[in-house]
Amino acid sequence: MCGIAGVLYADRERPAEHAILKAMGDAIAHRGPDAEGYHAERGVGLVHRRLSIIDLSGGDQPIGNEDGSIQVVFNGEIYNFHELRAALEAQGHRFRTNSDTEVLVHLYEECGERLVERLRGMFTFALWDSNNRRLLLARDRLGIKPLYVYRDAEKLVFGSEVKAILAHPRIDRTLCLDALDHYLAFGMVPGQHSIFERIEKLPPAHVLVATAGDSTQAPKRYWQLQFQPRQRSLAEWQEAIRAKLSETVRLHMIADVPVGAFLSGGVDSSIIVALAARSTSEPLQTFSMGFHEQQFSELPFAKEVAQQFGTRHTEEIVTPQAIELLDDLAHYYDEPFADASAVPTLLVSRLASRRVKVVLTGDGGDEAFGGYARYAHDLREAAVRRRLPRWFRQRVLGLLGRLYPKADWLPRRLRAKTAFTNLSMSESGAYANTLAVGRPDLRRRLLSADVRARLAGPTPETLVEQAYERGLADSDDPLTGMLAADVATVLPDDFLVKVDRASMACGLEVRPPLLDHEFLELAASIPSEWKVRHGETKWIFKKTYQHDVPAAVTARKKQGFEIPIDSWLRGPLQEVFREAVLAKRAPLRDLVDTAAVQKLYRAHRARTGRHGNVLWSLLILAKWAERYLADPAGGHSANMSAGIPPLYLTAQ
Repeated sequence: MCGIAGVLYADRERPAEHAILKAMGDAIAHRGPDAEGYHAERGVGLVHRRLSIIDLSGGDQPIGNEDGSIQVVFNGEIYNFHELRAALEAQGHRFRTNSDTEVLVHLYEECGERLVERLRGMFTFALWDSNNRRLLLARDRLGIKPLYVYRDAEKLVFGSEVKAILAHPRIDRTLCLDALDHYLAFGMVPGQHSIFERIEKLPPAHVLVATAGDSTQAPKRYWQLQFQPRQRSLAEWQEAIRAKLSETVRLHMIADVPVGAFLSGGVDSSIIVALAARSTSEPLQTFSMGFHEQQFSELPFAKEVAQQFGTRHTEEIVTPQAIELLDDLAHYYDEPFADASAVPTLLVSRLASRRVKVVLTGDGGDEAFGGYARYAHDLREAAVRRRLPRWFRQRVLGLLGRLYPKADWLPRRLRAKTAFTNLSMSESGAYANTLAVGRPDLRRRLLSADVRARLAGPTPETLVEQAYERGLADSDDPLTGMLAADVATVLPDDFLVKVDRASMACGLEVRPPLLDHEFLELAASIPSEWKVRHGETKWIFKKTYQHDVPAAVTARKKQGFEIPIDSWLRGPLQEVFREAVLAKRAPLRDLVDTAAVQKLYRAHRARTGRHGNVLWSLLILAKWAERYLADPAGGHSANMSAGIPPLYLTAQ
């Protein structure tokens, strides 16, 4: 695992200044603390920061082909590189290292940009073809590894993190107000855009080809997960799952350094630990993070799994003092990112990095097999929706959804506002509403009038709806739509961002075997009736491994890796929230309606409303703004009388 960055200038004769390349590399040095490397020629520069995992002595980058005309910088792991190398050597290619990276340059010589179709792994890379003056950028199928791109008339700049791009001295930092709206909707910035108007993400499963004369080409997709159910018996599906996952875990264990595992105590991580423990001769090292608040802590289950498989287990407790990490989160995540589980993820990454360089995780099991509680809930809603006439849903239930109070203080069965609203909508619209942290009416109240007036793009919910509909294709299965929406939005832009930034902040490589694309393709071919069965989520996966892990793991309800945000905001985080969000010189005062936020916070503290997730997103946004929107004197913009202050809209 590593960090990459670089620049391609429109002027082919312009030198790629070493000082700029070094500043870009230094900005992401945490991703690769073991070595740094550069390739520079007129018009182009590549940067690499290395975390040594495979071929410790010979794998430094950039790596070139035999005559040096092709150079690559790479972040990730290619799990089938032994197979690819053997085929390439048979075709006459000569290798100088034992690293997985070197297969890229030789595979490019054979396949061009279609080399990505042959790769099995997690990756982003930048490959420079000097003979054709061509830069190829690529990202893995699921978006496990990140890559950001900035383009203007003068240059294309790329980096594993936004901070690498911002280290270039001539970058337009205009704030993207539509991205701000998306952030308040989902607690992260989904899709291709970033919080900065001119910086975009290379989407998962895409390549981007640029030349000095033309860096404006749109990225091209090379893979799409297809949900096409096939008919097999339960026993045949279980056999296929076990065979493919065992192979995948074995490949993910390949490393020249010790490999450990995150162990939450949930189904997915427990199964991965079970398979990994059988693949190593030494006791597997496992790491867990828990809480004093028992309803949030899975430590007892993690400990039971660790004991069953004889792992060397280490665990720690997250306390409210973890709020001290907020400034770290703003630094490492670059964009506002409100998934509160980033806090324990950063802590468990720090814990693991003291002992190992690589860990396996259970990420992806819920998206593969329908593991989230919202799937079963929304399937029940879908069944009701399909029995009701459209006119009744839209006119009657829609009206009830608008009029019914958001009564968080009532018993759960009486909190009907969301149910009425969802039933009045299309299936894709309802699922987008389910995922939203801040729904449209709330966002309208929270955003300042000037920001609302400047919003120009599609609504945040549109991204989810489109992904849902694409996933359905010829199907009429709502679970397929939900899984497709999550794989396209929540997975790459929330869960994988969370793990990548937290782990790489600590120089730790995280590998998710359940997100191997071949395994996901297998899971996508399993009919939904085997995934959520009679209201039980992840049914076939739990059934397949019920004798491999403790019964308590598969029998209990799913528990997220969350922190007790609601209670912390009413208690130990009160002063922090007031100072960062509500104070007169708070950095958000030009972007949000402070009076509306104050009202929301009062309701939360009085327990007449439950708004912890929204308030947390505002706190994270404020901490991000302190770092990225403060003026050079350390203050904030003066007023909003002329609209969004110039500070937010011009290059720095």
